Amino acid sequence: MSDKRFMPFSAKDVALRTNLIFKLYGLEAAEDYFNSIPGNLKSFVAYVGLLNCYAHDKSVEKAEATMQILRNIGIRSPLAFNIMMNLYYILGKWKNLDDLMQEMGITADCYTYSIRLSAYAAASDIAGVDKIVNMMESDPTVFIDCNTFSTIAQAYLRLGHLDKVLTALGKMEGVASSKKTRHFSFDFLLKMYAEIGRKIDVFRIWNMYKKERKIYNRGYISMMSSLSKFNDIEGMEKIFEEWESSGLPYGFMVPNTLVNFYCRNGQIEKAEALINRGSQKGGKPLSTTWYYMAQGYIMNNQISKAVEALEKAVLACRPNDRPSKETLVTILEYLENREDRVKEEEFLSLLKTENVFPGADRDRMLQIVKVEEIAA
Repeated sequence: MSDKRFMPFSAKDVALRTNLIFKLYGLEAAEDYFNSIPGNLKSFVAYVGLLNCYAHDKSVEKAEATMQILRNIGIRSPLAFNIMMNLYYILGKWKNLDDLMQEMGITADCYTYSIRLSAYAAASDIAGVDKIVNMMESDPTVFIDCNTFSTIAQAYLRLGHLDKVLTALGKMEGVASSKKTRHFSFDFLLKMYAEIGRKIDVFRIWNMYKKERKIYNRGYISMMSSLSKFNDIEGMEKIFEEWESSGLPYGFMVPNTLVNFYCRNGQIEKAEALINRGSQKGGKPLSTTWYYMAQGYIMNNQISKAVEALEKAVLACRPNDRPSKETLVTILEYLENREDRVKEEEFLSLLKTENVFPGADRDRMLQIVKVEEIAA
């Protein structure tokens, strides 16, 4: 579109294209493109796009130099400050965060407050968290949405102030009941109440969820995952039955939650039965389904079945899917100890063919996995 000039090219288009080039080809290509555009398009918006690239690349000096250019142009929105504050937050430069907030001669927005809030929580500064929360609640220009309340709740949870977590979640519930909010709000509430051990509130939110929204797969997964925190297998199975009767397409993301729980708790037969049941209903097990099964078989000392499960996982895997390091080490060592060289070579060939550790032989495979395990 820009090359053929079907539409007038603007500084906003420059900013968008700079970021797209950065994502696809890297920082140097983005800089080359930005330097090639006419000077009349290098406005505030365009430089903010370049600043965003530097921030994502963690190129602090270049980001700071670009920020100075923006100061010279005249900063007209919080966005540039927010980008720099987020960079300083990621790098743990708390003093720079304070300096930027003091410098802002414009009203901060929710993103500004959320970044500062997360930084105070990371620094275990409860007084700082309280200060930012009070600033937000007293700022008439700021609407505290569900995302911001989630940041507040997580900050207080990190610092161990459960009473303040509950207060934040209560306020979030009020916003979540708005028809404009997304499913994220309810999913987050389920997760947080489970995290702090409030099972009664998990069910209360679930019932509210069902009244306010049509629940899709992610909602059922959130509820089942929350109940897993309480080891409530009966509750998880009941929710799973609700999902099966909901009429939603039979994908394996929801059954996966139960399969994982069964395998971690040594209930392999239940996991096997669930996979068979789902397959009969037209579902197709995912690579993660078989990874869970492989781990479960290993826990139950059924290594030969773990090998079969891992082979199925590799065949079903998407790009960049990999088995856990522990699972792969166990399988390879099992094959090695059996001295079944044919089976071992078949397994390694499968990993190569499906692009899971391509080009690796047995010794190198074990070395790669163990080195990664140590580095992790």
